[in-house]
Amino acid sequence: MPRRQIKLWGLVSRKPRWGLTIRGWLGFLLAIALLLGLALFRLEPFFAHTAPIKAEVLIVEGWIGDDALKGAICEFESKPYKLIITAGSDFGRGEALTEFKNFANLAKASLIAFGFAPEKIQPIRTPPVQRDRTLNSAKAVKQWLQENIQTTGVNIYSENVHARRSWLIYRKVFEPEIKVGVIAHPALSYDPQRWWASSDGFKRVITECISYLYTVFL
Repeated sequence: MPRRQIKLWGLVSRKPRWGLTIRGWLGFLLAIALLLGLALFRLEPFFAHTAPIKAEVLIVEGWIGDDALKGAICEFESKPYKLIITAGSDFGRGEALTEFKNFANLAKASLIAFGFAPEKIQPIRTPPVQRDRTLNSAKAVKQWLQENIQTTGVNIYSENVHARRSWLIYRKVFEPEIKVGVIAHPALSYDPQRWWASSDGFKRVITECISYLYTVFL
């Protein structure tokens, strides 16, 4: 006896549907696992990017730690740089307790305390903002360079996973007039090969991943 077809006044239709077999689901899950494994091993080195160019100016992000500042001194002394620029905004709190007031001057004072020549440092205070701080720093540094120094290339010195994002932002602001390279100071608080095993490494890498996507798309 033929099965009766119910058309329901043309409101519903029956169509064939493609679906994954058990083998298909296994292949899909394996692909996801491989992508996750690749992300675990490649995320940290992707963000902690180093690609220096020949330059006379080294731009140091003023908020980086003392060990990174010492690394910037080593970088300066190993290449034919002529000037370090320390860029940074106001602290936002505790300014009444210190004479430096902003990260640019604090980084300069720290470099001098580590034995670096003060006449080779130019601090640049960037406008205090709640968001896009690196973008505003890049704009302030470019304006100072255009008014004071003729240069065709700079390198940025930043801390590990922040380097890729800083490089992207500075390139957007500086190029094509001024080429931009980047040096990432290596991480000390966690193992870059197993960043997910450390709370600090996990927080830094995942936060930077979100921030990088925001920078690229928004």
